[in-house]
Amino acid sequence: MPPDHRRRDAGRKRYRSDGSSLWTRRNIDGPGVWVTCLKGKEKQTVGEVYDLFESLADELWPTGTKEPTGSADGSSDAESEKEEDLEKAIAKEVQRMKQPRKQQRFANCSTDTPCIVFISCKPPIDPVIMVESHMKNIERTGITHTRSTQRLVPISNSCDCNIPEIISLCRRIVAPAFSEGNADVNENTDSPKVYRYKIELRMRNHNTLSRDDVIKTIAQCVPAQHKVDLVNAELFILVEIFKATCGMSIVRDYYCYKKFNVIEVSQARLAENEGMAE
Repeated sequence: MPPDHRRRDAGRKRYRSDGSSLWTRRNIDGPGVWVTCLKGKEKQTVGEVYDLFESLADELWPTGTKEPTGSADGSSDAESEKEEDLEKAIAKEVQRMKQPRKQQRFANCSTDTPCIVFISCKPPIDPVIMVESHMKNIERTGITHTRSTQRLVPISNSCDCNIPEIISLCRRIVAPAFSEGNADVNENTDSPKVYRYKIELRMRNHNTLSRDDVIKTIAQCVPAQHKVDLVNAELFILVEIFKATCGMSIVRDYYCYKKFNVIEVSQARLAENEGMAE
């Protein structure tokens, strides 16, 4: 094969069919966000959530700081100060150009499954804060900034899908989240706050553990004073099992935001706006 043909073939093989690069890790690993989308729109979804997440991350976790703007002091040596400011500005620009490019904060982990995308996040990105912030924006404006995306499920961390690893993951995620209630003391009884909670479990392409075993294991890791409430829960333990990986997070207002379905939240807001306009 001629060299130029080899180069063209190599270029074609840099990306998978779902839009992820060949050098991107294929394994699912949190923290990150599970994204459900329309069938056949997986590649488009990856692109639009990249743009969305980068925009949210820039707002919530800005990288770098803006340079302060100077002001004239009216002194006789203003011209020399301007020259010094110009030299400093040039030096800063040269230094900025020498710095490495911004580290990629998000990566698409191939799922090889229709309608499902997983985007991993790097610190300091917190998937729960990012997704909840986006849902608040949609509830306020009705704008999703996406077309193919349906649901967003944040994952604070993940592990291999077996009972010992799930218990270890619960100790890192569930116990600390519920222990925060100890700071909220009931004024009448001086007792720690008791949370109502619900475990929301979704299993895909997994047949090793049963739903009952997983739910029972997680419930045993929740401090005993907190109560299960399937209707009026305050905290939701989101558990996503995909093949051999288990991801988990703790969220609030899960039902208020239609289980983080961006389309339904947007439609509800737009319908309410139309009703107010009539």
